Amino acid sequence: MIYRSPYGEVTIPEVPLHTFVLQNALEYGDKPALIDGPTGRTLTYKQLAGGVQRLAASLAERGLRKGDVVAIFSPNLPEYALAFHGVLAAGGTVTTVNPMYTPRELNYQLNDSGARFIFTIPPFVERVKQALEGTQVAEVFVIGEAEGATPLAALLQSQAPAPQVSIHPKEDLAVLPYSSGTTGLPKGVMLTHYNLVANIVQSAGVEPVSDQDVLAGVLPFYHIYGMTVILNFALWKGATIITVPRFDLEQFLGLIQKHRITRMHLVPPIILALAKHPIVDQFDLSSVKVIVSGAAPLAPEVARGAAQRIGAVVKQGYGLTETSPVTHLNPDDPDKIKLESVGPPIPNTECRVVDLSTGEDLGPGQLGEILIRGPQVMKGYLNKPEATAAAFDGDWLHTGDVGYADEDGYFYIVDRIKEMIKYKGWQVAPAELEAVLLSHPAVADAAVIPKPDPEAGEIPKAFVVKKAEVTAEELMEYVAQQVAPYKKIREVEFVEQIPKTLSGKILRRVLIEQERKKAQGAA
Repeated sequence: MIYRSPYGEVTIPEVPLHTFVLQNALEYGDKPALIDGPTGRTLTYKQLAGGVQRLAASLAERGLRKGDVVAIFSPNLPEYALAFHGVLAAGGTVTTVNPMYTPRELNYQLNDSGARFIFTIPPFVERVKQALEGTQVAEVFVIGEAEGATPLAALLQSQAPAPQVSIHPKEDLAVLPYSSGTTGLPKGVMLTHYNLVANIVQSAGVEPVSDQDVLAGVLPFYHIYGMTVILNFALWKGATIITVPRFDLEQFLGLIQKHRITRMHLVPPIILALAKHPIVDQFDLSSVKVIVSGAAPLAPEVARGAAQRIGAVVKQGYGLTETSPVTHLNPDDPDKIKLESVGPPIPNTECRVVDLSTGEDLGPGQLGEILIRGPQVMKGYLNKPEATAAAFDGDWLHTGDVGYADEDGYFYIVDRIKEMIKYKGWQVAPAELEAVLLSHPAVADAAVIPKPDPEAGEIPKAFVVKKAEVTAEELMEYVAQQVAPYKKIREVEFVEQIPKTLSGKILRRVLIEQERKKAQGAA
């Protein structure tokens, strides 16, 4: 059975992403496009449109050619939009990097993507320099000033005309975000200009964002959720984005009150704070009309708590990096929202639920893997033909998520086939942590699994076979020095052996089941 969108169909223009997003920028003129939350530094629509053209000209002068990759390694700032769309206007492809990455992790993405340039901020320049060995990066650009890097301001001085680049929206890549997909190390997700334009237009069929809205730019722009549903969607609509480089609850609440933020795209831990933290009562949040939750499951009682406390609509959506990202979304109408559900498919999106063993289609209420087809589905994984082939069944994308649809076509996500761990909405690949653990001289073997956690959703727990004396604390510290903070191993258990298949694949499900039984016994 194929589930289709109750929202109907939308027309998707075949134009480059930057052209689409900034098509009305000059008309908005001096209206703030992005405001830096902590400092109030403002980038107007006119400044954004002009800056993108000058930046594109500067990049072309420095040898950037169509298809070249440029990395952005930065927290959320107004200048993020300049760098992002300036690269696209020059014909380049943007690879967005998690600002928490260590030099080792950054080096992997720069090498894998073949990045030629990188944008960053002064506090990150030293990390960038440590990550450049063996990469193709020719120049480092910095938002501000730092030794050994070219200031963004210098790039914006160009008087040359912006390059005229012929872009084929359905073929040419706009962005290369990295995702672990269903297994293994992060892979470059090839998203075309058309994929991203499609997802913005599709989302607009459900989300009535307008130029009267003020959005919270708290979700990171490097992540496909923040990139599409906040940064690009809001700029296309002429809304104002309040950028938040680092989340601090009190500061965030102050920004909502000061700027009269109307719509917020958040993750469950922030919504939990809005529902339960006592400090919330000290701020006027009455401007907020709608809160959309994504990236991890939101408990219905948390959604109700936040909705009642703030007086806003709270609803869930669902998507993947591989789908640009949105595929499902509840409507704004409170009478049509199902809190436990991620909503029905958005316009131009088809879904199936298939049996995990046979691949046969299942009907309403039956649990299986969710498959998706639509214009927002990626072209594939960069330089990974086998992984790409495994992700597709014809033109249907395997999500790796287990769920079901009800009689109304609303979808419910209940589990993952994926090996990924979701820590506070962040994706953590067990294989990456296992590789780090195995590099420790005292570790003979290791496996990492998700362990349920009431605050984080899941935490990475390691099972380790020792070959020399080492403590759990030493191993956790060893890993923490080499990975972003959200990837840290939070618990270690020493075991005699790791359960594996005859071919040597770790039987993670066995460990997860053992953990579940232990938890039941403790309860």
